[in-house]
Formats: sequence, C-alpha cells, structure tokens
Amino acid sequence: MLPMAVVPDLAHAQSKSKKTSSREAELESRVNQLEQQLAELKAMIQEQKAETSQATATAQAAQTQAQQTDDKVAKVEKVVASAPAKPTFSSAPGVSVALHGFINANAFSQSKGYTFGNGANAEYPIPGQGGRVNDSLSGVDIRNTRFWLDFTGAKFTESWAGSGRIEMDFFGGFNGTGPYSQQQPTPRLRQAYMDLTNASTGTTFRIGQMWDLMFPLEYIPQSLSHIAFPLGYGTGVIGWRYPGVMWMQDLNHGSEGTKWRFDLAAFEGSWNGPGQTTNYLTAGNAGFKPQVEARLTAKGGNWQAFAAAHYSKMDLHGVDGTVITPIKSNIKSTAVEVGGMWTPGNFILKSAVYTGTAIGQLFGDLSQFGDIKDKGGYLQVGYKFTPNWSVYGTYAASNPDDRDVLRWRAANTAGLLKNRQNALSLQYTAGAYDFSVEWIHSNLDSSTTNGLGRQKTSANEFTLNGNYRF
Repeated sequence: MLPMAVVPDLAHAQSKSKKTSSREAELESRVNQLEQQLAELKAMIQEQKAETSQATATAQAAQTQAQQTDDKVAKVEKVVASAPAKPTFSSAPGVSVALHGFINANAFSQSKGYTFGNGANAEYPIPGQGGRVNDSLSGVDIRNTRFWLDFTGAKFTESWAGSGRIEMDFFGGFNGTGPYSQQQPTPRLRQAYMDLTNASTGTTFRIGQMWDLMFPLEYIPQSLSHIAFPLGYGTGVIGWRYPGVMWMQDLNHGSEGTKWRFDLAAFEGSWNGPGQTTNYLTAGNAGFKPQVEARLTAKGGNWQAFAAAHYSKMDLHGVDGTVITPIKSNIKSTAVEVGGMWTPGNFILKSAVYTGTAIGQLFGDLSQFGDIKDKGGYLQVGYKFTPNWSVYGTYAASNPDDRDVLRWRAANTAGLLKNRQNALSLQYTAGAYDFSVEWIHSNLDSSTTNGLGRQKTSANEFTLNGNYRF
C-alpha cells in the first residue's frame, strides 16, 4: 500500500514544477519586453530633449535677430522722422497732390544770335550773320525752371482710377519790353491732362494737353542748359505739345520679359497761318482734321525702343476759305520715326531718326511751313566715370529738301537748307543737385534772301549750369 501512496504525490510535484517553470518563462519574457520598451522610451525622451534644445536655440537666435532688426528699423524710422516731409496735400477726399520740379540757372556766352531766342532756347543761328564783334552776347537764364502738380487717388469706377498733371515753366516770354522786363519771365502752361487707368488690363486714356507721340520724351538728349528746348530741337528732335486724347495699352500686361505698349492719339490740328495762330483760324484748324499718331514701344532690361507714325491734312484756304493759296490748296503731313536708348554698363546711348513731309508744326523742316520733305535725327553717347561724374557727346542734324525749301519760302527771306549741331557736356551730380559745363556748336546752310546764293553760318554757345531737383 505504501508505494502506491507515494506515486500520486510525485506526479503532483512534477506537475507543479512544470507550471512554475512555465510561469517563470512568461515572466522573464515579459520583463525582457518591458526592458525593450523602456529602452525605446528612453531613446524617444533623449530625441525629444535634443529637438527641444535645437528649437530653443533657434528661437533664441530668431529672437536675437528680430531684436537687431527692430533696432535697425527704429534707427531708420528715427532718420526718416528727422527728414523733411515731401510737400503733399489733399485737394479732395481721397485725392493727394504732390509738388515736384526743379530750379535751373544757366550762365551763357554766345558768338551769335539764335533763332527762337538766346540763352536756354538757342537752337540754330540766325542765317547771314557775319563775324562782327557785336554779334556776341552773354547773360544768365533761369527760364528752364519748372514745377508741376501730380494728382493721384481719384476714383472713376470700381475698375478705373483717375490721376492728372499740371506742368508749367517760364518760357512764356518776358513781362513787357521795358528795361526791367528781362528779369521777369512769364509762366507758361506746358501740360495739363487727366488720366483714367484700369490697372487690371493695363489700359490708360489721357485727355488734355500733352506731348505728341513723335516727341521722343523718354530719350531726350541729356543737358542742363537745354531742357525746355532740348539739344537738337528742330534739328533732329521733332514733336510738340497739343490738346487731344490718347489711348495707351500694355500689350502683354502682367507677363515676364520684354514689355510691349501701343499708343494711339488724335491731336488738335495746327499750322502757321494763314489765319490767326492764337485763335484757331489756321489751315490746320480748317474743318475737323486732327493730327493722328501711333507708337509702338518695347522695353527690356537695359534697353528700350520705339517706332512712331504721324498723319494730318491742312487746307491752305484757311478756316474762312477765302485765302488765295500760294502753290496748292491742300497739304498732307506725314512722318515716321524710330529710336531708342541702350545703357550697357556705364555707357548711355540715345538716338532717333525720322523722315517726313510737311512737318513744320512738329518742329521739322527747320520750322519752315510748306510741302517740304525732311530727314534728320540725333545721337548722344554718355559715359559715367563715377556715380557723380559723367560726360556726354551729342550730334543732331536736319536736312530739308533744297528745292522744296526754295519753292515754299516766303519772299525776301533766307531758306534754311541744313543744320548740324554738336555738343559736349561734363556733368557732376550729388543728391538732388546737378552742375555742368557745356559747349554747343551749330553749322547752318541757307540761301540768300533772293534764293539764288548760298551762305554758311556757324555759332558757338558756352554755358555753366546749375540744377536743383525737388
């Protein structure tokens, strides 16, 4: 009986031992799993600490940079606050007005008298002057001085905004003819126009008095002595200001690369008689015959170019239709012009050339009025030695057809056959101030007053110039 009692106890013990071993294995496996998870958790904590440290360092650096930026901004604001404010004011709710312009003075010396006037509007010499000593003259001219008011901020509709300009200088003549009139130049209205602009389409309509499309406004030769009457004006530079309406359209508005623009305009008719030139009674005002012009402009990084065309028609019977015409009763005025500007490095090149017929009203044909063919142009080359010092050389010429000039010239007057103008300028610029010394030389070919002979007239003008822009 005893051995049989021991066997069940042994089996029970063995079963219990197996259960204990299995439990220990499970516990050990669980411990290993927990240790692995703990290790992963520690690694994550270390990584988070590193990222937190990096973020803290970045935040501190950003805060330091922001503080430095704030300090710089504070300094700039302090400088701006101490600077005088731009002269602006408001003329209507939402409309701001800005005053701009320049004060210009020229001390000049001429070897002869000039057509249109002397000093700052001397262009080519009066024909037939000899070498007499008393042909020379000198003086000081401040008539280039100019100011204008720019109006911005006006609303036309939700899509169209308005702006405008009024511009004046002092080439309106002198106040009387007495001994003190030379020191009292008269103001002259140059431009007065309003603009209606759609910024989303790149469209602008301009209404009022403005430069016509043949005048190379953005390419005018640089000069501090000849500003209102530029170098080469009437001798290679053509165009004038007229009342009219102009449409300006960006052709690739909002796109990258070369910017293209098309302008189309209709201006008041104009001619030199036969009626009153100050009361709309000239041949150009007879009927409704506006001057029609178009221009295409392209602008790149350091260059821009244009091509322009002009057409108008004049009735030489005049507005009342009673004038006896000298040669023929109607004249067509036509012209084409190309030009541009290029600024490679420190160089500055400006040029334009034209050909046309009956363009005396545009300062072509050497300002002679008739069915006269003309061709001309100008070239200016400049170089900037430093940001302050620059030098400019200019050549301009106008060459009307000799036979046309002699056919249409008035009796007992010299016919202007050809003019060439050369100019050199050394200029110093600092801030809003410009100073220069300039030399201008003109060579004029003309007929004698009976139209049979030929004569040459040359003249020189030296100027010292100062300019302050505001």
